[in-house]
Amino acid sequence: MKNTLYPLILIAIASLLIFACVDDDFWDTFVPETDENPTQSQKNTFVFIPALVEATEERVGQLAVPNGFKVQKFAEDIEEPRMILANSTGQVYVANRKAGEVILLQDTDDDGIADRNEVVAEIPEVHDFTINGNSLYMVTIKEIFRAEIGSDGTLSDPILLTDQLPDGGQHPNRTIDFGPDGKLYISVGSTCNACPEPNEQHATMLWADADGTNIEIFAKGLRNTIGYDWHPETGDFWGMDHNIDMLGDNEPHEELNKIVEGRFYGWPYIYDDGKYNPHPRPQDMTYAEYSEMTEFPALTYTAHAAPMAMVFYEGDQFPEEYKGDAFVAFRGSWNRSSPAGYKICRIRFENGAPTAFEDFLTGFVVDGEKSHFGRPVGLTITQDGSLLISDDTNGVIYKVSYP
Repeated sequence: MKNTLYPLILIAIASLLIFACVDDDFWDTFVPETDENPTQSQKNTFVFIPALVEATEERVGQLAVPNGFKVQKFAEDIEEPRMILANSTGQVYVANRKAGEVILLQDTDDDGIADRNEVVAEIPEVHDFTINGNSLYMVTIKEIFRAEIGSDGTLSDPILLTDQLPDGGQHPNRTIDFGPDGKLYISVGSTCNACPEPNEQHATMLWADADGTNIEIFAKGLRNTIGYDWHPETGDFWGMDHNIDMLGDNEPHEELNKIVEGRFYGWPYIYDDGKYNPHPRPQDMTYAEYSEMTEFPALTYTAHAAPMAMVFYEGDQFPEEYKGDAFVAFRGSWNRSSPAGYKICRIRFENGAPTAFEDFLTGFVVDGEKSHFGRPVGLTITQDGSLLISDDTNGVIYKVSYP
């Protein structure tokens, strides 16, 4: 009997060793379905932020874009430009979050550089905008304001629509936009890295009537979907979600999700294509039950790249093949051993479905990955079809044009 068992034991050990070579997480992570068994997980978290250097003309000249495209500074010396929005007449609104200012930029002489820079509203912690009719909507942590847009781009005195958005936390920066249905959508990030939220409106996509009333949860389990937009042909709602930190260099991936009313997207218990986050453990159901109800991402991207604004291209300037594709700004990692992000990517769509990420604007990380001169945040398409990009570290707005 012993002679029979020894070969079986050796085969079993060999099989485990082979499996361990294939999947390094086998030995350092054990996440059982319930807390009847102990949970064991070991991950290494790095903190690495490339040093900030100036956005000199030489460095800007080294930025890489596809053949035929041109990148240049549109504006600079803006304290902390976050989200940006171009209107139909060539004016660009910029949220200077740190100063609590709404800045109006405009290129009045068509040389590709903004020669108008004017503060048109002062709203503490203003972060994002959207336009509906002749009104500019502006969002802070808890408030939504509306102002009328003048013919010269200036604004009337902002009117408070609501101050009932959830409190801030780890992710206080709200973004807003109007959907094809005329409803106002508001992204509300989580208050933590991973935790059961005391307020059910955190880590969600909210929606409301155009006047800011009747705020409800549209979708949940979204840790921080700052960037989102609707496909111009299908009308499908797509968003880029920041995933959990502290699980290592390469997990979990950033997610591109098709956001559907009433659906759950996994946070804080499920990530990627059904992996379990070891902490916190769900108490009201098992991991498997949460996984079963989770909508998995359509595409994933490098962990910790930090997706920000996302916009579908509907302009007429870029080559025809760009229409219906999306751009996403990756602000860049702080918690992996080598930097990820710090770039603009194009998301290719075919027949309304995303197929791949590809680099579009790169080169902000320099000096052998030891330094950077830009962290992209906001994106907008101007009336002439150019792409504008904000950098909140050096205070620059970049313009990408073709040809």
